[in-house]
Amino acid sequence: MVVALYNRILSDKSKQVKQMNDLEYDELADSTLLAVEQAIEDADADLDYESHGGLLSISFADKSKIIINKQPPLHQLWVATKFNGHHFEWHGDKWIDNRSGAEFWQLLNDAAAKQAGKPLNLAP
Repeated sequence: MVVALYNRILSDKSKQVKQMNDLEYDELADSTLLAVEQAIEDADADLDYESHGGLLSISFADKSKIIINKQPPLHQLWVATKFNGHHFEWHGDKWIDNRSGAEFWQLLNDAAAKQAGKPLNLAP
């Protein structure tokens, strides 16, 4: 259900050319965080998470974390991994890191795999 909601919102947002307003940002960012939570639940890995107030903390067996949090004034999602930090902005139909150009789900999968020590798929 969460994945279906995420895909519906993604489809609606990708049709827009204008910059999103605060309500649209909140809907998109919240659905992304929910999709990550669902992916963690579905993953065959030793992961745990806590979510509150626009912040999602993913904990790994080695006690490392990935932190994903909303940045409403900037309309961004920030991701902090064991290795570095990333600031994602909505471009077309994807969250893109404004420094490296990496796509959100690919970066999340790569970082989670490094921290878990095995391949993971956290994309919806």
